[in-house]
Amino acid sequence: MAEPEDSLRQSRVDYAGPGLGEQQLAPTPYEQLVHWLEEAVRRQADRGDVPEPYAMALATVDEQGRPDVRTVLMRLLTEQGPGFVTNLQSAKGRQLARVPFAAATMTWPAMYRAVRFRGPTQQVPRGEIERYFARRPWGSRVSAWASAQSAPVAGRAELEEAFAAYAARFPDHGRDDDVPVPAQWGGVRIIVTEVEFWAGRPNRLHDRLRLTRDSGVPGTLATPGVWQVQRLQP
Repeated sequence: MAEPEDSLRQSRVDYAGPGLGEQQLAPTPYEQLVHWLEEAVRRQADRGDVPEPYAMALATVDEQGRPDVRTVLMRLLTEQGPGFVTNLQSAKGRQLARVPFAAATMTWPAMYRAVRFRGPTQQVPRGEIERYFARRPWGSRVSAWASAQSAPVAGRAELEEAFAAYAARFPDHGRDDDVPVPAQWGGVRIIVTEVEFWAGRPNRLHDRLRLTRDSGVPGTLATPGVWQVQRLQP
């Protein structure tokens, strides 16, 4: 049996990506992000090696100031920043209510690319959430009622029973309003003030371009001329 150190050594990969130079950056961070997202979605459709291209690792801090991270799906994107949906009473919902600031990373290993976000957070307006909720599959809408997200559960059977109970309460008639939006269900958006585009290069000389916007300068990810570009050492 191989020792763990041997396995780690064998897993090394040289990132032979095209990189990202300052001259290749789109005029705004929003355009660059959308461009990379679209390429990730196309690659998944063509090659199947970028599963869940909208997956995002979200970091918050708990009541003791300790970091906490989990994977969510970026379901909302505006010029202000990426957003996700959640039970607002979940661990991340409570943490963000207490400390409304987050960091997040989207990573596409097959493409040797990643994007990092940092910034304050705010809840997504209820109307936007209701419109998004109506587009979710019926089962996903029911599960929003059945799951007390992040709370302990005795076993799988208890969760399945809760789902069955709510499925009976809100039967599938094929309409957008079959299942109402639970009061505790909502969305959170990161109002990005710092974004980094990472592109893997050979010999670990990766490209890291960090774009920052002073909090006192108005603008969004789509506002040109307000983002300072700085190359970071890999």
